[in-house]
Amino acid sequence: MTAPTVTLTHLPATGGPAIALHGGAGVDPASLTKEQAAAAREALAAATGAGREVLDAGGPALDAVCAAVRVLEDSEHFNAGRGAALTTDGTAELDACVMTGDSRAGAVTVATGPRNPVMAARAVMENTDHVLMAAPSRELLEGWGLDLVNADYYVTPARLQMLAETGSFTEYRHGTVGAVARDAEGHVAAATSTGGITAQLPGRVGDTPLVGCGTWADDATVAISCTGTGELFVRGAVAHDVHARLRWGGQTLTDAVTEALDELIGARGGDGGLVAVTPAGEAVLAFNSPGMYRGHDLGDGPVTAIG
Repeated sequence: MTAPTVTLTHLPATGGPAIALHGGAGVDPASLTKEQAAAAREALAAATGAGREVLDAGGPALDAVCAAVRVLEDSEHFNAGRGAALTTDGTAELDACVMTGDSRAGAVTVATGPRNPVMAARAVMENTDHVLMAAPSRELLEGWGLDLVNADYYVTPARLQMLAETGSFTEYRHGTVGAVARDAEGHVAAATSTGGITAQLPGRVGDTPLVGCGTWADDATVAISCTGTGELFVRGAVAHDVHARLRWGGQTLTDAVTEALDELIGARGGDGGLVAVTPAGEAVLAFNSPGMYRGHDLGDGPVTAIG
């Protein structure tokens, strides 16, 4: 099987703050109306700007990626938070993960209740000795001071239509959101959030909340947030694989990302992408699907794209 071609944007290191984000791979730009594309790019620009504002104020990378992801979770145009994909039961089960370059991490899976799942993941990291919690209770989330919503908040007419139109999770597969950042101190962080896959079985867990699969950060190498065929990103531990290629393989960031997507995703019949940033501020946005919602700002203003 010939792996699909990886489309890659490489941004050389500036030595300063940097942010890159994605709103999910798998999108076919030709399938979007002008209004849909414009609205998505507006949200991507707002998310990039929210993260960059934190960095420009001297804030930490963790605050920046959380700020960016919250904007995307609040937008119906992406598969996270409001507008998340629905299970076969017609419910939203949310996954999210955050990781900082000093190896701290927190994640939630099959979560319901938090308006912003990324903040629930951060709360796990900051308030417990755990890394991953499944279906955290509303009482626990409320005790952490999170903004809670009812289950209906996540459900939108568009997602209900998608569920009605497909009998399996082989359609409408992607849409995970995520961000990576390098702050003024040279520290990196990553955050990823998703509703999973339309028509997935209740209880299904993809790569997003699994450290090393869909999310990774290390101040010695790179911060990564992935999107795509989740089961393959799990089986390939893709985020960690890119880190390993840098740390032990001595590869360049572009080679590490391209080869990981080729070998672990494309050659196995899947598609997807990722965003990555190094402690030097070098960034890569890459995907092997028809398109990927994405944005970045290394100091010259937000740049967004879909195809």
